Amino acid sequence: MAEHAPPPDDDDVAALFRAAIGPVRRLPETPPPPAAPKPRARARMAERDDADARDAFRRAMDDPELQAGDAMRYRRDEIPPRVLQKLARGQYAVQDELDLHGADVVQAEAMLRRFIKEARDSGHACVLVVHGKGLHAPGAMPALKNAVDRILRQRADVLAFHSAPAAQGGTGAVLVLLRLTPGK
Repeated sequence: MAEHAPPPDDDDVAALFRAAIGPVRRLPETPPPPAAPKPRARARMAERDDADARDAFRRAMDDPELQAGDAMRYRRDEIPPRVLQKLARGQYAVQDELDLHGADVVQAEAMLRRFIKEARDSGHACVLVVHGKGLHAPGAMPALKNAVDRILRQRADVLAFHSAPAAQGGTGAVLVLLRLTPGK
């Protein structure tokens, strides 16, 4: 007959527990959990392009506003500088014209957007927008001139623009080169 161990002392809690549960057996080893899936591939170049575009937009919004006598100028990166120079000299034939005199900023924005769309749809490559110099504006900044500048910079169908030569309105007007739609 097997001899049993004497009952443990009541003060030894761990020994009491082992005596209460009896003999134990070791569980088999479990396999490790599967590895976490690899992260999905990221389009880092596209993310960088988006970040660059956002930065360029923020810089454009932070640019100081134009004063009455300031010339407006802009060209997309794919447009050569000489095209902007020819535009500044008025060497492109103006095919349509919009006069924004008397319009407030909200009206002018709507008129300009509609005019650019219609000009592009008509196959016009160069248009003239008369916005005025803003000399009689109630504020210090020429509101229409700055609104026209902002809108034209945001439009994908605008390739370049420059304040017109003096004979066509000077800094109170802007010549705009438009991207032609295929088939026009």
